[in-house]
Order: sequence, then C-alpha cells, then structure tokens
Amino acid sequence: MSLLAGKYGIIFGVANKRSIAWAIAQAWHQAGAKLAFTYQSDRLKDNVEELTDVFGANTLLLPCDVTHDEEIASVFQTISQKWGRLNLVLHSVAFAPREALEGRFLDTSREAFRVALDVSAYSLVAVSRAAAPLMTGGGSILAMSYYGAEKVVPHYNVMGVAKAALESATRYLAYNLGPQKVRVNCLSAGPVNTLAARGIAGFNDMFKHYEEHSPLQRNVLPEELGATGAFLASDGAAAITGQVLYVDCGYQIMGM
Repeated sequence: MSLLAGKYGIIFGVANKRSIAWAIAQAWHQAGAKLAFTYQSDRLKDNVEELTDVFGANTLLLPCDVTHDEEIASVFQTISQKWGRLNLVLHSVAFAPREALEGRFLDTSREAFRVALDVSAYSLVAVSRAAAPLMTGGGSILAMSYYGAEKVVPHYNVMGVAKAALESATRYLAYNLGPQKVRVNCLSAGPVNTLAARGIAGFNDMFKHYEEHSPLQRNVLPEELGATGAFLASDGAAAITGQVLYVDCGYQIMGM
C-alpha cells in the first residue's frame, strides 16, 4: 500500500523544478497523496502550472500571498469546498530583501527584518491556524529550515534569524496542535541549487564547503529531501513532532 494513500495535501512554495518544495511534492504524489498547490504571484503561476500538469488536469492551483490573511483564508475555504478535509501541509516559503543578504547583519533595516520574519516565519503560524480546522483526522505540517538558524552562515544574515523563529514556532505549534494529532516538524536541508539559494552571496563556495566537510563528502540530493519529506508526512513518523531534522549529509554534526 502506498505510504500516503488517501491523504490530501497542500504545497506552499514551489517556484520551479529546482525547488525543494517540488522535490517533496513529487515524493508525496508518488506515495499516493492528492495535492493542491499555491503560487505567490501571476509571474510564478505559469511555472507552477506547467509543473503540476503531470499530476492531472484536476490538480488544484490556488493564488496565495502568505502576507495576506484573506488570501490564506481563501485557499483553505477552497480546500474545504473541494475536499472537505486535509492531512498534509508543506510550508516552503521564505524571503528577505536582497540588500539584507549582503553586507553586515548589523546593518539590517527595520523594514527588512519585518518582511523576513513575516514571510519566512509568521506565515507558518498563519497557514497552520487556517489549516487546523480541516485536519480533523490528524496530520503533518512540514516547514523548511536551514543550518543558518543555529549557526552563523556568512551572508545568510536576517534569514538565519527568521529560520530560528520558524524553528521555535514549529515547537509551539507542535504543542498547540498535538492534542488533535497534528504533527509539526522542520526539515533542515543542506544547500541545494535553488532559485532562493542563488540569491545568497557566496552560495557556490558554501556548496563546495559542504561537499568537502560533511561526513558523507557530498551534498544532499533533491530526491533525498523528497524521501525524507514523505517519511515525515507518513504514519511512520507518527511519534515525531516539534523536531528539526537535518538532512545535510551529516554536516551539522561537525565541529571542524
């Protein structure tokens, strides 16, 4: 029997075929889940639509800017009307103004800080709150983090602070939603050549550094992140909640 057969899930954060969200979406689909997708703007709609065509013409594709509560509410209202329930949520959304990812963290503007924390961390709270009433049979909410939440990564700057907030929010949400058997976890991925990663100065150096210093002496593959995402969504992870699971070829354990 497929790992996620009979499950309904929604994916926030697919931008293109290199997105980690897309790798996890493919794994969820292959495991038997029926999926809906959101897109942030009309500029990204065509990319997402082209990708999701492989899942069939009836795949739900919904507009959602996660900084607007009314758009989040509209997404889950549609899910309620179409499906009546929900089991899985993937939150793979993060953003900081480009100028905040250059220079010193010390020089982060108040507005850049607000935007980064709103889009990258608070949106998980807002999405989880809207999803919870539909997750009456329990389920799994999965967010994407990175090592920069725990340690200083040059140029990651305010995104590191936002990811730290995301990880903390995951624990509080896990506590709040545990009584209804909804699990909330973070998957902390090693560097992957995504659109967002390429916006970080020195990404290529980071990619090479991970390869040279991780115990497995390589970088994580998108399909490996997909497989882990499928596991965390499955009943095999039924006792795992509030956790940050590193999928980075072991880099996180290294001191030198």
